Amino acid sequence: MTTKVEINTYRTTAAVVGAMYLVGFVVGIGGEMLIKSVIGAPDHLATVSVNSMMLAIGALLWLVAVVGDAAHGVLMFPVLKPHGERIAIGYLSGRIMDAVFVAIMVLFLLLQIPLGNEYLKAAAPDTFYLQALSAVSVAASQYAYQIGMSTLGITGLMLCYTLYRARLVPRWLAVWGFVGYAIIFVGMVSEMMGSGLGLASSIPGGLWEMFIGGWLILRGFNSSAFVSQATRTSNPAESLLPLPEPVKS
Repeated sequence: MTTKVEINTYRTTAAVVGAMYLVGFVVGIGGEMLIKSVIGAPDHLATVSVNSMMLAIGALLWLVAVVGDAAHGVLMFPVLKPHGERIAIGYLSGRIMDAVFVAIMVLFLLLQIPLGNEYLKAAAPDTFYLQALSAVSVAASQYAYQIGMSTLGITGLMLCYTLYRARLVPRWLAVWGFVGYAIIFVGMVSEMMGSGLGLASSIPGGLWEMFIGGWLILRGFNSSAFVSQATRTSNPAESLLPLPEPVKS
């Protein structure tokens, strides 16, 4: 039987993961707004040096999200493992891969600062070269982001499948997340092909992450799922029995 201490540990994990969902959403939006205000300006190389601090802060916010992505995989590993070790390993690996690609995106964006400095000092022939290099690095940052978000879509499907099967959260909530992450995956893959659906595809999953963040902080995981799993482990004869429905509060 799962002890009270273990259940409290899962409750703490749920609160931390929920807070990270909310913080990640806020810093991601904030970082995106700051970065786009600099990179999206006409002839941004001419002004990026003046706005380098704003770009650096936006990049720093995204790096906070990068740390959060990797931490999600680490924190959720012991939660998911009792319900499927392969999925737990896949989720951990996928979140790290997602974090790596977002970090690569940030690196390409930060290249705009030295390129902008050189642009201000360059003569006319070199400015065209620097503008082309800037455009390529910005495009590369977007590809890195899209690959990272596609990976997030896949790992999100793993997560929500386990949440649904193990009844760690209400099943309607797991289904919402499953649909949201499927839309993210399809949208980001199509974005790499030029569909322009990347931003729109992230809305259902983004709203789910905000909601699940608040849910985990206030309600946590369904503790009966851990009790049931522990009982099945200690009593193999019960492994063929269906999981009990969670008690409704």
